[in-house]
Amino acid sequence: MNDSLTLLLEKAKKDKALKERIYATREDKSPVKALCALATAEGFPITAAELIYEGEESCAAMLRSVNGGGVEAPEGWDDMYELFFAALDYMG
Repeated sequence: MNDSLTLLLEKAKKDKALKERIYATREDKSPVKALCALATAEGFPITAAELIYEGEESCAAMLRSVNGGGVEAPEGWDDMYELFFAALDYMG
């Protein structure tokens, strides 16, 4: 996961109000942009483009690692936004 998002998760683990503000970004009409704005305001800069690129890069690297043996990416592996919220949910 992106360093900025990892650090945001660590901060949210200790700050319940921040965690609630992060969840509130999901209600925004542009939730990815809202999450990135919140992360940046908290001192962990990330853009929507970086978030999308990281997911694409992770998935592409996984596909390259099979040397042509598997050509279909598993669903969900390329969505860093959803993985971030899954990690936040896991924290409890």
